[in-house]
Amino acid sequence: MTSRPKLRLHPKHGARIKGGSPWVYSNELTMDRAWKALTPGSLVEIVDDKGEEFGTAYFNPHSLIAARILSTKPGTKIGTGFFSDRFERARQLRDMLYAAPYYRLIHAEADFCPGLVVDRFNDVLVVQSGTAGVDALEPHWLDALQSAFNPRAIVIKNNAPARSYEGLKEDVRVAHGEIASLPYVEDAGIRHHVDPILGQKTGWFYDQRDNRAFLISLAKDASLLDAFSYTGALALGALKAGAKSAVLLDTSQAALDGATQTAREYKMLDRVEFRKCDALLELEEMAPTGERYDIVSCDPPPFVRSRKDLESGARGYRKLARLAAPLVANGGFLSLASCSHAIDAVRFQNECAAGIARAGRGAKLIRASGAAPDHPVHPMLPETAYLKSLVYQLD
Repeated sequence: MTSRPKLRLHPKHGARIKGGSPWVYSNELTMDRAWKALTPGSLVEIVDDKGEEFGTAYFNPHSLIAARILSTKPGTKIGTGFFSDRFERARQLRDMLYAAPYYRLIHAEADFCPGLVVDRFNDVLVVQSGTAGVDALEPHWLDALQSAFNPRAIVIKNNAPARSYEGLKEDVRVAHGEIASLPYVEDAGIRHHVDPILGQKTGWFYDQRDNRAFLISLAKDASLLDAFSYTGALALGALKAGAKSAVLLDTSQAALDGATQTAREYKMLDRVEFRKCDALLELEEMAPTGERYDIVSCDPPPFVRSRKDLESGARGYRKLARLAAPLVANGGFLSLASCSHAIDAVRFQNECAAGIARAGRGAKLIRASGAAPDHPVHPMLPETAYLKSLVYQLD
């Protein structure tokens, strides 16, 4: 038995939770002052208005998603053993998917660890917490990670803007071990160094792995423009696969410096150009120059960070497609991506199609995809399938 507080659902609000959803919204709950005074991240039990129990969750009275269910078994002990079991199940899946230990190990709700993300770079783990509940449970999941993987370092990379929705502050630190040398990741035959402290997100974008591989398969003897390139995983992988040239556009000098170092190590500098710039502005300036590429890839940061940004962000994707399409050679390929969870796949595809049409280009959509399989989706949270990737061949 447990002495945890019982968080009660409003009458007639149990169907969605019974159906398997791991999220409980604040408007689905009966809350009084005592509930609102609970410490964010507190463990609770979810019950309906008749007292039927739905499971164990953590609770934040200040968040729209007020409770996230950790276990559908009421009274579950949430400790190191709980996370050890979750991590082992996640590792078994990834080891079936990938031959080497470079992958997203834990992808939040889909791996039954709501709010927790862990990327694995062999013996370095990078963790992101998006909720007060995960922050509060840190001693348990940190112990479980150390026991299961014996890593040389665990980095906490809690600087995502979404933490503000839970009233949380930025928190970036090495929580275990030390980073005496940067970890690396192997992608498309290239070894890239990863900076888990200063790099974007966890330092790498595993989610685009399969989408990069598809474009790289088209790259032999091709010229490539990699807009929003980060450290050049796509462009350098394409050069390794036989592309004749590549141009990288990114605002981060540090990212371009990393790409330059990798290109130097692989003796590619004579085939690659690096431009530090606002990629959207650069695309606008390039169109009148007559530059054309066999492959143009645009993988921008999110244009739609929340629902209130939907219309302006949708126009941004349409503009991006309109600016990029003229740079594609006849018969070449245009890749457009969105990591904005708040724009759905249909709307994103419609905006991209409109932008290409406004550029006066004919097109055929040859591939529509999402994130790599180490980024699974909880079946009751289809809206969390945030990544959209489209590849067109243009006339």
